[in-house]
Amino acid sequence: MASKYHNLSDYDINSVPDATGMKVGIVVSEWNNNITGALLEGACATLEKNGVAKDDITVMTVPGSFELIFGATQMAKTNVDAVIAIGCVIRGDTPHFDYICEGTTYGLARLNATQEKPVIYGLITTNDMQQALDRCGGKMGNKGDECAVTAIKMVDYARKMGKLAAVH
Repeated sequence: MASKYHNLSDYDINSVPDATGMKVGIVVSEWNNNITGALLEGACATLEKNGVAKDDITVMTVPGSFELIFGATQMAKTNVDAVIAIGCVIRGDTPHFDYICEGTTYGLARLNATQEKPVIYGLITTNDMQQALDRCGGKMGNKGDECAVTAIKMVDYARKMGKLAAVH
């Protein structure tokens, strides 16, 4: 959904399952850290607001967005219920933007489809710095909030599927 029509921080609190006892790993890119730091803060605050204990949030950094793939792969091997990958790529003057965005998106999508744990896509890709600022706590909300809510909902989904499989 285009965030231009939806504030990234708006969600129905009643639609979010209780996250007590959930463990969430967050892999965050150091590149554009003024943006990724704000996304990380939003994700952590939203996780805690919805019941995830601060000690149940594991945060690791990687140098750039492309490295989120390896970082998320390794994080998924730990004792977490979900992994949130946070990064920011801002369009420049070369095709580098396209390669990083496509490669990272493909890598995280593949990982999400092949892991037993949900991997949440928290990569923002923007045309300029202002668009990035708008999406990390500015007028468009904070993508970190959206990622945290998605992680909680996907862990709840996975748990329900596990119970359903055990019944059948």
